[in-house]
This record gives sequence, C-alpha cells and structure tokens, in this order.
Amino acid sequence: MVRIDAHHHLWDLAVRDQPWTRDLPALRRSFTAAELRPALDRNAIDATVVVQTIAVPEETPELLALATEDPHVRAVVGWTSLTDPGITDRLAELCERPGGSALVGIRHGIQDEADPDWAARPEVRRGIEAVGAAGLVYDLLIRPDQLAAAVRTVRALPDVRFVLDHAGNPVVGAGELEAWSKLLTELADSPNVAVKLSGLVTRTADAPADELRPYTDLLLAVIGPDRLMYGSDWPVCLLAAGYDDVLTLAETLTGPLSTEEREAVFGTTAARWYGIGPTA
Repeated sequence: MVRIDAHHHLWDLAVRDQPWTRDLPALRRSFTAAELRPALDRNAIDATVVVQTIAVPEETPELLALATEDPHVRAVVGWTSLTDPGITDRLAELCERPGGSALVGIRHGIQDEADPDWAARPEVRRGIEAVGAAGLVYDLLIRPDQLAAAVRTVRALPDVRFVLDHAGNPVVGAGELEAWSKLLTELADSPNVAVKLSGLVTRTADAPADELRPYTDLLLAVIGPDRLMYGSDWPVCLLAAGYDDVLTLAETLTGPLSTEEREAVFGTTAARWYGIGPTA
C-alpha cells in the first residue's frame, strides 16, 4: 500500500512573506521539508503533494525545484492567474521548467475573493478549462457560500478533473450540516470531482472525532473512498493538532472501511487523481 499525504504546505519567510499568517502566531515562521520529514517517516508516508499558499508566480517554480530534491514531494499543485489571456503559455512554461513533470494541478484562493460566484465567471471558467486541457487538475479552495458556484462550474466543465480542498471548508456546528450535505450530494453527481479529507480539524473544538463524524460519514456515502483522499494540511493543522494526531483522527473516522477502501483514501485515490506513480 502506498501512503500519500495529498495536501501540505511549505514556506520560508526569509524568501517571501505569507501575509495571511500575520494574525496567526503559531504559523508566523518558516516551515521546511526537513521539519516535516520526521513525521512522514514516522507515519510511513511514501509521497506528498505540496500545495501553493499565495498568488504569486515565483512560488510555483520554487516548489517544482523542491520536487527534484526531496524524495517525499512527488507532486505540486501550483498557481497561475486563471484570468491571464496567456494562461496556456504560462502552464506550458511551468511544465518545461526543472521539476515541471511534478506539476499536477493549479489552485487559486477563491476563498479570498469577495464574490460568492467567482468560480462561475466566464473568464475564470476559461482559465480552469485551460488547466484541464494542459492535463492538470484544478484544486478548488472555497468558502461555504462559494460551494454552489463551484458545483455549477464542475458540471459545466466535465472534461476537467477537480479536487475540492478541505471538503469545501464547512462550518462545523449545530444547524450547519444540512446545507453543506445538500451541496456535497449535488457535487458528488459529477464524476470529475474528488474531495480531500483535509483541513477539517481546525474547524472543530474539543471533540473533533465526534464533531466531524457526520461530515465524513456523508463524504464516504456520497463521494466514496475512490474519490476521497487524505491530506494533513500541515502546518496549518498545527493550529489545532500535530501531524500524528491529524492522521490518527482521519484513520479513526475511516475505521469502518475495508482494507481496500482505506488504501484508496490514504493513497490510491490521490495517486490516480494526480498521476503519482509507484514510489521507489
């Protein structure tokens, strides 16, 4: 069984600021591959997908270079402007760079856009369509109020493979499950989308397993293990729990699955969706 962490981040504040961390003291420092490596080794993680953090063109080439150096980093979800008329050329340039073969997807922080329908704008859809035409996945990073537009966009672009990060960032709490469940069920009708079991621990309080079980049960029922992939969201997860605790929580929430289904969530889904080959 190959074990893949399908979502984590790395950054160096000496190279580039991460403005979104300014009010998050626990994250207001650099996080390197060397710091993450012991947790990966300890938990028998064979491969990882490193994901962009800010919308600047310089970051993606740096992550691609890292993929040529670090044996764990097997895939990169980078950034480029979706509304750039030359997006096809920009994507080709990234793929041709050193480490370019590790580029598996593109992401933009739609959650930072004020417009709840931003993902459905024609110029944005054209950009996402170009990402799919380049053979890449598009990762959706959205707020709950943007999920409806994401559902429409996924349906409108059936030839593009999508991954919904952090299960759409649901609000976890009393009275919040029904609306999210309805939209996730609609999303599941589109076979061109997978979902990351990631980023949810930071949305809970004192009993994450109890609070998240209704959400993960719904994901397993409507998306299924073959379209669900584990991601640690390290180091953002450190706001609520350490790497080992996040993985243990995911294993607890998927405990009733068969061996084959667990292998899908913790490895084969990400390998298939992102095109990650066998590890050495």
